[in-house]
Amino acid sequence: MPKTIYSSTVSMAYLLVILIWSTTPLAIQWSSHTVGPTMSVLMRMLIAASIGIVAIKLLKINFPFHSLACKLYAYSGLGIFAGMTFAYLAATYITSGILSLIFGLSPMLSWLIAQQQKQEAGFNLTKFSSLLVALAGLAVVVSDGLLLGREALPGIGLALLGVIFFSLSSVLVKSVQITINPIATTVGALLFSLPCFTIVWLVLDGTFNPSTWSAKALWSIIYLGVCGSLIGFIAYYYVLQKLSATSVAIITLITPIMAIGLGGLLNNEVINLRLLGGAALVLLGLILFFRANKQSK
Repeated sequence: MPKTIYSSTVSMAYLLVILIWSTTPLAIQWSSHTVGPTMSVLMRMLIAASIGIVAIKLLKINFPFHSLACKLYAYSGLGIFAGMTFAYLAATYITSGILSLIFGLSPMLSWLIAQQQKQEAGFNLTKFSSLLVALAGLAVVVSDGLLLGREALPGIGLALLGVIFFSLSSVLVKSVQITINPIATTVGALLFSLPCFTIVWLVLDGTFNPSTWSAKALWSIIYLGVCGSLIGFIAYYYVLQKLSATSVAIITLITPIMAIGLGGLLNNEVINLRLLGGAALVLLGLILFFRANKQSK
C-alpha cells in the first residue's frame, strides 16, 4: 500500500474512533427515551452480533472456539455486558457529557487494577496522584447540585461501577496470551454477553411494546449497534496496531470534551463553569497519567 494511502487510512480510522466515542453517550441517552435501557442495550448488541457474524462468514475470518479463545471472549464480554449495562442505567440519571467524563477514567482504573492483579511491577506515585487529581475533578462536577440534582447520585454510582468493570475487563483480556482477529474477538464477546443482557432485561423490565418506541430511539439503537459496537471497535483495534499507545491514549482526552459540547448543543444539557472546571481537572489527571506512563516506559 502506498505511504500516502496508508497514512490516510490510519487518519480516517483515528477520526472515526473519536467521532463514534464522542457521540456514543448522547446516542445512549436518546436510545433510552422511549425504549427501556435494558431493552435498548439488548437490541444494540443483537444488531452488532448479527452483522458481525455475517462479516465473519463473508470475509472468511477465522473464528476459533477453543478454551483459550473462549476465555478471551468471556473476559471481553464482561466489559461489554457490565460496562454497557451500568452505563445505560446511569444514562437515565446523568447527562451524556458526565457519563463520558466518568468513562474517561478507564485508563487510570485499568492501571490501578493491574497493580492489584500483579500485572504491572512497582507502584508509581505519580500515576496514583494523577488519579486523585482526576477524581477531585469528578468530585467538583458531582458537587454541583444545579447541574445534577440529588436524583443523579445513583447515576454517578452506576457509571462508576460500569467503568470499573470495563477497566477490569481490559486488564483480564491482556492476561490472555492469544492473537485473534478483532472482528472475531468482538463477535465472540458479544455472543458471550448476549445471554446476560437477555437475563437482565427479563429481570428488570421484561416488557416489549414497539408501538411506544420513537423513531429517534430506534435510529439511535441502530447507530449504536452498527457503529458503536462494531465499526468503532474495529477502527480502534486498527489504530492500536498502527500507532503508538500514547497517540491512541489522546482519544481519551478528546472524547469527553466533544461529548460535553455535543450534549449541550444537541440535547440542551447544562454546561457551566463548575462542569468545565471539573472536566479540566479530570483531563489534567489523564495528561499527568499518560506522561508518567510514557516516562516509566
